[in-house]
Amino acid sequence: MSKLPTLDRRTFLKSTSAALLASGAGISFTSSAQAAETVHFSTWSAAVDLVQSHISAFEAATPDVKVSYSNAPWAQYRESMITKFVGGAPMDMLWVSDAWLPEWAEAGWLAPIDGYADLTKYNADTDDFSLQSMMYDGKQYGLTYYNDYIAFLYNEEILEQAGISAPPTTWDEVIEQSKIIMEKGLSEAPLMIGMAQESWLVEFLSTLVYSHGGRFIDADGNAIMGDPEGGAVAAARWLKKAIDEGVLPASCVETGELATLKTFGAGQNAFTLVAKYRLRMLNDPAQSAAAGKIKQAMMPKGGDKGTNETIGYIRFFGMTPAAQESDSKAAATVKLMEWFGGKANGEYVLQKLLFKDLGLGFAAKSLFEDPEIREGYSVFGDVDLISAQQELARKKDVISPWFGEWNDVNGAAWQRIILGQATPEEALKASGEAWNKLKSQA
Repeated sequence: MSKLPTLDRRTFLKSTSAALLASGAGISFTSSAQAAETVHFSTWSAAVDLVQSHISAFEAATPDVKVSYSNAPWAQYRESMITKFVGGAPMDMLWVSDAWLPEWAEAGWLAPIDGYADLTKYNADTDDFSLQSMMYDGKQYGLTYYNDYIAFLYNEEILEQAGISAPPTTWDEVIEQSKIIMEKGLSEAPLMIGMAQESWLVEFLSTLVYSHGGRFIDADGNAIMGDPEGGAVAAARWLKKAIDEGVLPASCVETGELATLKTFGAGQNAFTLVAKYRLRMLNDPAQSAAAGKIKQAMMPKGGDKGTNETIGYIRFFGMTPAAQESDSKAAATVKLMEWFGGKANGEYVLQKLLFKDLGLGFAAKSLFEDPEIREGYSVFGDVDLISAQQELARKKDVISPWFGEWNDVNGAAWQRIILGQATPEEALKASGEAWNKLKSQA
């Protein structure tokens, strides 16, 4: 999205944060005697009918709370919310991307929920990467709306036709099996990973890095991506090898996630990285020619330090400081947040509806044992494998107030590697220098 004019993003956030604090927009917990509280709830325009139905059920069960609901398209949502924050528009609860948390928390636009036991009681049933993705500076900022992770998928029919009895367990085996598939004329591009400069790119790159046992930054937040031992170099070298061997076309730099789904779903590729929730669509005969043939395997390991780790991401329900200005408003917002992000009438109602209707993932570990969930997953995937991979999902280490600015630089660096315009070492050194410079300016 385009930046606001005249001010860089972090300067803008800091200045608006100060303005909010000066205007008394912090937590005050003064009492209010009004008969019914109105909670202002904002989302992007997804599952709107389902959200409205869940609101209606909440209002019927909680007559002392009314909900004012608004939504905006995803493409405009972030800027729309910033405009509302700065303009002081009523807003108490909203959907938040984990990538925005550091910026919005530092700006004073989100408030921690640590003091509300009715919300934090769900932490014990929340998987670790989801919980960590809602934490910033030691504080928790919400309850999960949904989560997911990057999955390694393969076309079982293509492997069988190539005489391959099992999916690859390492990234080197991905290249080896891809070459067999090419030799047999079964696919011109056995591996497809969308490397276009879009929001999915950092998810795919991080998955490659983590599965090679690497990281972008160290425990102190300093760049180590250029380190051949613990950084991102091993993953970048493998990626360049896949390009040079011809199993991953260099045109992947112009291929986005949706284009990848199209070719993979048409049966043109044997292997891919996509969000796990796409497995449902890819095995739906109404949407995919390869339906019934697409399987998930554990993330391949890369090199001597490889792991089966993948990258997870979440969207969550956040609370604003305005929601905590009075005890009654805070209580009303907590009730609504629990109804949506926790349990409604003792059950994970919304989470199950989102899974059944859209195939979206969930953070509640106990749901993997729910008979309805298991039955639903069995139609298009292996629920036990899906659960096992989710246990190895990790939060991206680069989420920070300057993430957006660095992400553009980093994505371009990896594209230069793919196109042969820079070595992995050169490109990742430049990416690391950009990270450290932005960090020093924060």
